[in-house]
Amino acid sequence: PQAWWQHEGPRRVKRAWVIPPISVSENHKRIPHLLVQIKSDKQQPGGVIYSIKGPGVDEEPLGIFSIDKFSGKVFLNAMLDREENDRYRLRAFALDLGGVTLEDPTDLEIIVVDQNDNRPLFRQDVFTGRVVEGAEPGGCSRGGWAGGLSQPLSQPPPGTPVAAGTCVMTVDATDADDPDTDNAALRYSILDQGAAGMFSINATTGEICTTRPGLDRETMGVYNLTVQAADMSGDGLTTTAMAVIYLEDINDNPPEFTKEEFSMEVEEQAAGVDVGKVFVHDKDLAGSPSWLAKFTILEGDPEGAFAIRTDPHTNDGVISVVKPLDHEVRDRFELTVSVQNERPLEPSAPASPRALATVRVRVRDVNEAPVFRENPRRISVLEGTPPGTPITTYTASDPDTHQIQTLTYALLYDPADWLRLDPHSGTVRTKRELLHPSAFLQGGWYIALVLARDDAEPPLSATGTLSIEILEVNDHAPQLQPPAGVLCGRPGRGGTLLLGATDDDRPPHGAPFHFQLSPQHPQLARNWSIARFNGEGQPWWGGRCAGEPAHSLPTPAVTHAVLAVLAELPEGPYSLPLLLRDSGTPPREQQQLLNVSVCRCGRDGTCQDGVLAAATAGAGITLGALMIILGSSILLLARVRGRRRALRKGLLQRSRDDMRDNILNYDEQGGGEEDQDAYDINQLRHPELFSPRAKPPLRRDAPLSSGTPLAPRKLPSSPSDIEDFINEGLEAADSDPSVPPYDTALIYDYEGSGSVASPLSSIVSSLTDEDQDYDYLSEWGPRFRRLADLYG
Repeated sequence: PQAWWQHEGPRRVKRAWVIPPISVSENHKRIPHLLVQIKSDKQQPGGVIYSIKGPGVDEEPLGIFSIDKFSGKVFLNAMLDREENDRYRLRAFALDLGGVTLEDPTDLEIIVVDQNDNRPLFRQDVFTGRVVEGAEPGGCSRGGWAGGLSQPLSQPPPGTPVAAGTCVMTVDATDADDPDTDNAALRYSILDQGAAGMFSINATTGEICTTRPGLDRETMGVYNLTVQAADMSGDGLTTTAMAVIYLEDINDNPPEFTKEEFSMEVEEQAAGVDVGKVFVHDKDLAGSPSWLAKFTILEGDPEGAFAIRTDPHTNDGVISVVKPLDHEVRDRFELTVSVQNERPLEPSAPASPRALATVRVRVRDVNEAPVFRENPRRISVLEGTPPGTPITTYTASDPDTHQIQTLTYALLYDPADWLRLDPHSGTVRTKRELLHPSAFLQGGWYIALVLARDDAEPPLSATGTLSIEILEVNDHAPQLQPPAGVLCGRPGRGGTLLLGATDDDRPPHGAPFHFQLSPQHPQLARNWSIARFNGEGQPWWGGRCAGEPAHSLPTPAVTHAVLAVLAELPEGPYSLPLLLRDSGTPPREQQQLLNVSVCRCGRDGTCQDGVLAAATAGAGITLGALMIILGSSILLLARVRGRRRALRKGLLQRSRDDMRDNILNYDEQGGGEEDQDAYDINQLRHPELFSPRAKPPLRRDAPLSSGTPLAPRKLPSSPSDIEDFINEGLEAADSDPSVPPYDTALIYDYEGSGSVASPLSSIVSSLTDEDQDYDYLSEWGPRFRRLADLYG
């Protein structure tokens, strides 16, 4: 069909066949309605057949138009809607009865005429705008004003106030009617905005602006306007919408204290705690920078003991203590506090008469703990100071000068129990001698803790550290090490001996040591000499009598000396008195004997092997003999104990009293019931030969609180008395209060579980045996045959 509307080129068309456009009003209700009659001037004897094609005929929407094929009349068959389709383009055809085209197809255009059948529609039901409070009135560039409202063409995000000017927003509506007619000519107006009448609307553009000053958020924060849009230039169909205008807050109200003076109190020595609040009021929007308060302490706190901050929820000022207060120094404060907003106040805002307030803080007195002004206290005490010697007075002071309190003292920590403390004066005395060395000393210092306590309610205490330096005293003389030696008696050929010394004192009361021959025996200097060996970097060279290798000695202090022979000496032992002196203050010296064995020198200046062995044997024979004697004693003791153990083999290690009804441990595995030689009856007849003489152990079956068992009874000397012996034992066991109740298994040792035999405690466990049946003893084998004869 579209091809029908296109022409291949300019073509002359007869005037009678050209059809002008046809106009028809939408919503035409008289149906069918004749639109036009087309006619071809090429009449045929048989007639002309007319037809139309296009939208509304054979294309969607179908059935709107039709044609009488013989007369050429075109009819409207349905109501038209211009908003759906404002024109229709059809093609008309003329054919003869044989279907041959008489005329070229021609265009038929039907134009739908608009009617005002659509109301205006606002683009949204509720329009939102914002404007700062106090905005000045203003106008718009064009259009009339109708006291109305609207959404801005480019609306800022919510919460963003209009930066400049007084126009708030723009509302707009649409109309589906023909925009080229009055049917779509819209006009805006404000139907309702309350009694204030603060806004107007541009009737043509829908822009809403302020019309008068005095917008105050604190008085009215939100304005609700009802706006209207009407077509036909305001005289046609109408529609309404809501316009909500929020006033943005500005800082036009300063914060004010609710009162001029505030009072609060706080305990002394409290830090980091809140004292109280100062309350303010601000009419601006809560939570906004125009509402948030900022506080400052102007006067009354020169040392910065207080701080003030803003409570973010209530906007009140919170005063806190940042430095401990002392009631005895100052018991009250008077602070001057100011308040202002985070955002600067608008120039037009009035000044606040309550921007300052006075805060009075009283410091409440509380009990304070004692204080050791010198902590730790360091003192020095000589080693070996006698007990009872005062070494210091360690006291504390009570900060509560306005309260009468008494301090007492106690030793909280004294690991070696060396000290005694006066509880009232704090005087520390020695309880015993303080000596080196000690496991309680740390680098020569002894640490003790002193507790000071007041008598308030509740009492408070403080701990002071007492550090005592134990000064070393030179109370030990050096000791010769070793006290004996061997050297060959030929000068210059190994006739030297290396001497050493030790000192129990700590530096500086020890090395270097001074070695010399005893001045009381000057004749020794003819045959002997002592020279310093180390202390000034000399090598460790001496004492090669036994063939020791050379070494290097880095220690600078004199700890060794060299003894040398000056003349050839005969072989044999020598005792040389030496005088040793340390370097303490004052120095201590001691005379000691050095036992020297002079041996025969070999070719290389050392003692000959046989001679050296004989010489050293004299010093070591005592130890060797001692080792031989000790070894012989051990072997002899083991042999004797082995013989005694063999005699006691087969018996339990128990007292005679325990034999009365205990199981005997034979430690033998016999040949069964027919083995008659597995047990020696003499152990019952003469137990004194087999029982140990040691102290009898306590019975295992007796309670822990039981005393020592009774003295053992003498056993019978003949087999005929065994019955009486057993009866007496049973009676003693039944009468013993320290054993479990009768007919109870007596536990002597754990021998496993699952025994098929009855407990032995059931055998005659009372004074009479009339109620017992012992016939089963005859079934137990030959070892119980005697009992079966007596009781069975």
